[in-house]
Parts: sequence; structure tokens; C-alpha cells
Amino acid sequence: MNKDKEIYGIDISKSVFDVYSSQGGHIQLKNDDKGFKSLIKTLPQNALVVMEATGYYHYRLAQYLYSQGIAVSVVNPLSVKRFIQMRLAKVKTDKSDARAICEYGIQNQVPLYNALTEVQAECLQLFRLLDIYIKQRTATKNKIKGEESLGRPSRFVYSSLRRNLKHLDKEINGLEARLLKLVKQDQQHQLSLLKSIPGMGVKTALFLIVVTDGFRKFENARQLCSYVGITPTIRESGSSIKGRSRISKIGNRKLRNLLFLCAFSACKHNKSCKELYDRIVAKGKSKKLALIAVANKLLKQAFAIAKSGLPYDENYVSRLS
Repeated sequence: MNKDKEIYGIDISKSVFDVYSSQGGHIQLKNDDKGFKSLIKTLPQNALVVMEATGYYHYRLAQYLYSQGIAVSVVNPLSVKRFIQMRLAKVKTDKSDARAICEYGIQNQVPLYNALTEVQAECLQLFRLLDIYIKQRTATKNKIKGEESLGRPSRFVYSSLRRNLKHLDKEINGLEARLLKLVKQDQQHQLSLLKSIPGMGVKTALFLIVVTDGFRKFENARQLCSYVGITPTIRESGSSIKGRSRISKIGNRKLRNLLFLCAFSACKHNKSCKELYDRIVAKGKSKKLALIAVANKLLKQAFAIAKSGLPYDENYVSRLS
């Protein structure tokens, strides 16, 4: 618990943010530099500001408070949502959300926020834009296939789609090149370590480093697997509900898909992954389930190697992953 801190919960949106103190006070301020400075004036020395990760909106305030020496924690919005649901709250306003975040900070040991460097911030921006363009490219490819299935597609429509696909390919290649350059500049050693894992591709290693902030965001491999969304969920309740085990799809979809693709290569070239795959298939389980288990194994190997600072060693990762 954070007994020595005065907790401030912040619910932030595009234009304003609501602040609720553990002492019971509530204020609403503009989400701009003037509002940030007004907030600083109200915070005591022992303040701990807790806010949800809300994409773009929380970032500027978290960075500003960190630069002013204020303790900040950026928490998973899903955790706060479940916390609110457990309390059976019937009222939902910006004020009530700020209060719930404050109470979450009081009752849980929340992690402290570390400000991003300029390189890390640009890497995250590149990653987000890359994700958008990749989705657009997939949609464009599907549209082209759909038009082709008509037999006689409009030449104008078809040409426009092909031009758009070519443009997206160019932009994606440029973003990936810039991302690779920045990660090599900032995390060359860690990139080399991850690439030493049989089955781990350069793109997957690159994205792992970016979204995990060099694996500093997670204390253990279990947390990382949950974040990516490749931990199994069990659906059983009494005698009436007997669901099949499946992965949790709450997590980073892009990383999950990349790891699943890497699993195919790992089954051939990574000894421990191959043994795991063969063992699961021999039990009569589906090949898809075995590949998911291999993806999970790869992620645990990556975590073990990143934390140890040592290149891939078959015996070492077998013990830790």
C-alpha cells in the first residue's frame, strides 16, 4: 500500500482532466500547459499521481509531472475497469472515474512511471503509425481480391487500389527502416541478443523492444505473456460449462501475430520449442494449440535472454523459460 503518499487519481480526456485527491478534494483543469502548471501548485511533496494509459492524452501530462519531480503511475485501464466493476459502481462521470482511479492507487501497489527518451518516444510513434498502415494494407489487399472475384472489375477502381497498395508498401518500408535505425542506435545489444534466438525474426525482436521499453515494463515473463495475449484461458464452471482452453485475446495483437508466425520457424530450428510442439501434438492436441504454446515459449526465452544480457544458450533458456 502507499500509506506514506497522498494519492491523486486523474481521469484525462482530450480537452480536460479531472483530479480527485485521497483527502476528498476534486478539481477539473484544462488539458494544456496552463492546466498542468495549475495542477503542480496543488500537489504536496508526497503526492503520487495515478492515471490510466489513454493513448495520446495521458502522455504529455505524465511526462510533464515526471520532469517536475512528481511521482507518477500510469496503470492499465483494464485493471481499473475491473476494479470499478467489482465495486458495483452505478454512477459513471469524469469525477467518479477520477475517484475510482484514486481508490485503485490507494489499494494497489502501482508501478512508478519512467519518462521516455526522445528516441523511445519516436519509436512508439513509429510503431503506432506502422500498425495503422499495416491494417490499411491488409484491408486494401482484401479489397483487391474481392474486386478480382467479380471477374470483370472496374479498371479505374482496380488501378486506384493497386496505386494505394504500392504507396502503403513504400510508407511501411520507410517506417520499418527508421524504426530499425533508432533501435540499433539505442538498443543494439538487446536486438542482437533477441536475434540469437532460433526462430525469432528481426521484425519481432524490433517490436518487442519498442513496446516493452527494452523489457523494463515487466517484472517477469508471465506479465509479458499476459500483455501480448498468449496466455491460455480456461472456461469451466460447475458441470454445465466446459469450454475449450484458448488464448486470451486481450493484449497486443500485432506482437501476438508476429510471434505466431515465428512459431513455425521455431518448431524447426529451436530445439526446446520443437520438443514442446511434438509433445503437445503427440497428446492428440491440435497443431494450432501447439503453435500457441511455442509462441509462449519463444516469448519466455526472449524475456530470459533480455534480462540476463547473455546470448541464446539452449541449456540456459530451457531452465528459465
